[in-house]
Amino acid sequence: MRTEAIFRALADPTRLRILRLLGSMELAVGEVAQVLGQSQPRVSRHIGILCDAGLAERRREGSWIFLRARGDAALCDDVLRLLKQAEIADPVFAELCEGDRRKLAEIRSAREQQAEQYFADHADDWDELRRLHSSDDEVEAALRASLGDLNLGRLLDIGTGTGRMAELFAEGAEHIVALDKSLAMLRVARAKLQHLPTDRVELIQGDFASLPFPSGSFDTVLFHQVLHFAPSPALVLSEAARVTRENGQVAIVDFAAHQREELRERHAHARLGFADDHMARLLEDAGFVPADPVALEDGELAVKIWIARRRMAEGRKAS
Repeated sequence: MRTEAIFRALADPTRLRILRLLGSMELAVGEVAQVLGQSQPRVSRHIGILCDAGLAERRREGSWIFLRARGDAALCDDVLRLLKQAEIADPVFAELCEGDRRKLAEIRSAREQQAEQYFADHADDWDELRRLHSSDDEVEAALRASLGDLNLGRLLDIGTGTGRMAELFAEGAEHIVALDKSLAMLRVARAKLQHLPTDRVELIQGDFASLPFPSGSFDTVLFHQVLHFAPSPALVLSEAARVTRENGQVAIVDFAAHQREELRERHAHARLGFADDHMARLLEDAGFVPADPVALEDGELAVKIWIARRRMAEGRKAS
């Protein structure tokens, strides 16, 4: 029985410490082993028991395996709350957990340092692009205004990059999935988002042309300066439509059509922006109903924001 498996999984002090750690942030298997001071094979066995009981789940990113507590699963949220109370009632357990948190702080710091190094290594390229268009603050303010103050529901941030959009909309969404194909960018995003609750934000490796989610999984899908990397924007938007529920929305922030050919070579842009009529056709063909775009034109490259609603099924329209 599932309940028996949960209690068997909890009948070990190491597994209690692991679950307490995973309740605070997503961690790689090696990071858990580093905190606990135990061998990775031994920690992996404990993790396997927690996962089999439905208290934790694994997710692979390249050669790394990341772990998170299943706060959304039956009884798991109750167990996490019980462990928090156990720290108050049990001084020995509290001392172990405090020591684990000190080591966890070292991991957080290392992640932040790696992210800072990544930014430093790529600063010139990003600064070059930023000089060509409206400021990030202006773009973000316009995007927030375009999406309105409504609850964004389950939000998918495709091509999350540094995780800035996930951070920006964390308060307005029930749950955010931040997806990127690049493992390097996911590590940057993880450092940026590690202060957010693990039950609110997930980071997942994946390709925007083949999204690893069931149909109708999200209320809002966001592309922030991502679609110009797509050799086939139609395919990407078709996938976005598949995972967007009926009457859900897609938001696209990208460049208006331009002639800066050097961006193909220097920044791997597959598309030199999008004309409004072209974007409207792409959205309509994918199953969206586009609204009028918003333009920010105070730079050499104009930035456009396109918002569109997922079309309702014909049978439901009539009912």
